[in-house]
Amino acid sequence: MVAHVLRLRIALLIGALRGHHVARTVIGVLGIAAVTVIVCMAVLSLADVSTDVARTVIVLGGAAVFLAFLVGPMLTGAVDQLDPRRFAVFGVDERRMPWILALASLISVPTFALIAVTVCVTIVGIRLGVPAYAAILIGVLGLASTVLAARVGMAISAIWLPERRSRELTALFTLAIVVVAFPVAVFLASLEWQGTTPAAVATATTIVGATPFAAPLGLLFALAGGDAGAAWISGLVAVATLAAIAAAWALLVRRMLTTTERPVTARERTGLGWFGLLPSNAFGAIAARSLVYWLRDRRYIVNIVVVPIAGVLTVFPLLVAGVPFEVAVLVPAPVMALFFGWLPHNDIAYDSTAFWVHVASGVRGLSDRFGRLIPVFLVAVPALAIAVPVTLALTGDWRLLPPLTGVAVCLFFAGLGLSSVVSVIAPYAVSRPGDSPFQQPQRAASRGAFGQAGVFAGAILVAAPTLWVFSLAVREGGEHTWSTFWVGTGTGIVVLLVGAAIGGRIFERSGERLMEFVETA
Repeated sequence: MVAHVLRLRIALLIGALRGHHVARTVIGVLGIAAVTVIVCMAVLSLADVSTDVARTVIVLGGAAVFLAFLVGPMLTGAVDQLDPRRFAVFGVDERRMPWILALASLISVPTFALIAVTVCVTIVGIRLGVPAYAAILIGVLGLASTVLAARVGMAISAIWLPERRSRELTALFTLAIVVVAFPVAVFLASLEWQGTTPAAVATATTIVGATPFAAPLGLLFALAGGDAGAAWISGLVAVATLAAIAAAWALLVRRMLTTTERPVTARERTGLGWFGLLPSNAFGAIAARSLVYWLRDRRYIVNIVVVPIAGVLTVFPLLVAGVPFEVAVLVPAPVMALFFGWLPHNDIAYDSTAFWVHVASGVRGLSDRFGRLIPVFLVAVPALAIAVPVTLALTGDWRLLPPLTGVAVCLFFAGLGLSSVVSVIAPYAVSRPGDSPFQQPQRAASRGAFGQAGVFAGAILVAAPTLWVFSLAVREGGEHTWSTFWVGTGTGIVVLLVGAAIGGRIFERSGERLMEFVETA
């Protein structure tokens, strides 16, 4: 039976190369191979650095790989070719099935890459003084834990998340990863290592090395550094982790082979995109429709592209005027936050005749106001999550992370709150759908200019206390560091909620006037 499953696994792997998407598959395999070679070369180069630096890079990287193998199948919804239920017809003993499938899972492109990297890590450990037999055993222990973690992730995805994940949900997960991972990566890259590991990073590495995510690697470098206490802790955690994952895999296989899922009646959402992902209410419908517009209408796309460019361009006039570089680079992130908050100030005008759906269906004002802000959130949050760490890396002063975050949040949220009011009070004509986004239609009144300026000036005015405290934080630091964060965040949230409430109320009372505007503008 083992030989049969292995032959089937090899046949499936070869069949993937002969499918309808041969070019895409080959390019993917070549891409993984190239990345694997680069990673292996980088890992082998760590044998020439200090043990602390090698431990930091490998332990933190190993923890990320373990999480990717465990959580990746749940996020992508990939079809498991080794689903135990596919082999139930062969009459295999359910006690042997988990281990046969675990062995067969070694024959896959990601696992081949993982094996190559594990071999390189083992070589580095041996060069750093770990006995060869111990390094090999630790490598096998880590490889087995990671492969079984992938099996557990696949099983959980097959049992509790049976439907294929949509591109929209994958995009949301990708944005979440960017928001979390990019600032951390920029922070680590900005540190001055000078051949040693910073104390904070070393402490974090020690903690991660004693967790199930990287315990085998923590054990490897504890032996390399001669730390017997840490070696015992990481070793026990590594063995316990492997035992727990193996037991979970066996239980999941048993459940999949012996349990018949009760059919559940549910509405089919396949192909609905954002409408199937977001809540089935007025807020979700408006948010989904707005997302479709923002991602497909070039009028919105141009606005999104212009914001980062406008933020970066503000640096050059300041440098020419003699402003110090450390001060000038603090400007783009708040400017981007201000522009992002300003973007939806005329959102109703972009709806054209589609606005009648809101009026005819009697949508609540708050649902309309908050639903229209979702696309801006999904674009602005990752952009600011990148802009703020890059700014701090250029200044070299990570002490300013809380105050700069507070300023960005205040300007962004205040702009959204004021835009929620202005978009229903003073909409103005814009280019029609399908027209050039740079085409400016004739306007019968000039009130649109007051609306644009009002959001800008109002957001800056509301953020004035936060900006003042931020200036104190830049000059003096101390207690002003966190004061800026809390003042900015609190002010922004209050303005956003109040603005949405006022705008929603005006929206409910001005439906006919707004409908007349979008029909004629």
